[in-house]
Amino acid sequence: MATTTSAKPTHENRGGDFGDKAKNAAGTAMDKAKDTASGVVDQAKDMASGLVDKAKDTASGIGKKAEDATHAVGSGMQSLAGTVRDNLPKQGMLGTASSAVAKGLESGGKYLEKEGLAGIADDMTNLIRRNPIPALLIGIGLGFLISRATHRS
Repeated sequence: MATTTSAKPTHENRGGDFGDKAKNAAGTAMDKAKDTASGVVDQAKDMASGLVDKAKDTASGIGKKAEDATHAVGSGMQSLAGTVRDNLPKQGMLGTASSAVAKGLESGGKYLEKEGLAGIADDMTNLIRRNPIPALLIGIGLGFLISRATHRS
């Protein structure tokens, strides 16, 4: 006499199957979430890198234009020095003053053409390092004057 077992799964077997399926579904969902998050992070990195590159290009272009403008101002100052020399008196007190102005314009123009903004920044840095107290006092004075000028009603 052989006993036959029923083909119906017991509640314990069905519970185990359901638990396994739930674990598999959760694992699959977790893997998909990780893949999606990784993709989003990669896209964000690519976008940030692109923005940084664009910002560098823009800053470089602005810097180049500023340098060009500085050289143009220097050239204009030298030209103005020649005009001052040609049109103002050369003798007497006014002649001496016009000669000094022309000389100052010419030397300033040559300096701007030769050094540009980078040279000016380096020279200012060196000047402040050599004379920190006067530079600090000048900064405070300029800050005070700017504050007074902007807060007048």
